[in-house]
Amino acid sequence: MSIQARRERERAERERLIIKAARELAESEGWDAVTTRRLAAEIEYSQPVLYSHFSGKGAIMAAAAVEGCAELAVELREARTSAAGPREAVADVAAAYAAFAERLPALHDVMFTQAVDLPFASPEAPAALHEAFAELRESVRPFAGDDELEALTETFWSGLYGLLALMRSGRLRPEQHERRLALLVSRFSG
Repeated sequence: MSIQARRERERAERERLIIKAARELAESEGWDAVTTRRLAAEIEYSQPVLYSHFSGKGAIMAAAAVEGCAELAVELREARTSAAGPREAVADVAAAYAAFAERLPALHDVMFTQAVDLPFASPEAPAALHEAFAELRESVRPFAGDDELEALTETFWSGLYGLLALMRSGRLRPEQHERRLALLVSRFSG
């Protein structure tokens, strides 16, 4: 292995370490607790080393959001492709999305709530963002009819996101969560 290849591998490993530490800290204490000083201490590198990889906290959050979208895309694809049929695919994708958001609330927040410097809903968006959206789109495609598919997908996603955001903030009755999710799914797969 060449010296250059080794350096590139080590750099990629440090970047993964920084993102991993940021995600773990955010999940345990929230994104406000994630600072470059705290991350440098967590990964046992100096702040200048951290800044040699990312321009600041915002860039780290954006990298975490992209990584999260890639993970979400995998989970949604698995749910969609293992479903028995189109109606089950919508239900399984909705359940997988909800489970992801409930299991990793800080990651979900950085992906879809926190202000990050990423282009969403545009051709310039990172591939992982397109892939996650594509899994939602493919789940509702069989039910689009005359509706414009992208708008239908955005509406389905908005419904999922809204239900979860309202649940997490205590605005909805927790005991009705499964029922509300089933109602949303029935409206998009009926």
